[in-house]
Amino acid sequence: MEDKRVGVGFRVMILKDGKVLLGKRHDDPEKADSELHGEGTWTMPGGKLEYGESFEEGAIRELMEETGIKLKSLKVICVNNDMNEHAHFVTIGLFSDDFKGEPKVMEPDEITEWRWFDLNNLPSPIYFPSKKVLDNYKEGVFYKH
Repeated sequence: MEDKRVGVGFRVMILKDGKVLLGKRHDDPEKADSELHGEGTWTMPGGKLEYGESFEEGAIRELMEETGIKLKSLKVICVNNDMNEHAHFVTIGLFSDDFKGEPKVMEPDEITEWRWFDLNNLPSPIYFPSKKVLDNYKEGVFYKH
């Protein structure tokens, strides 16, 4: 039997003028680099928490690596339990509207473009851990099962 473990990841909701930043994951599963298989979906910036990192440190690191944006401040807004037949992650949702820079495609093999979307007019399909963070934000809920 395979030794299965729960991972810890995070999604960072960046808001500017009522619009959220989403990136288009590569259609090729090998390039999209997602244990939960999010290829071809729109996603918030984020990644896996590294050993010894705080949630905020991980978010700052991943946002810089993926978009070139420098976070000035951020806060934890939700916790979700995300799983499918491929993997199981606890996803920490973070929020910031206090940042510097414009998004650039820094990892073109994984994310092909970054765009701002109105919260009431989101693209489809959205990577399900990102959609849950957006739903929590809109509903003002920290956790729902």
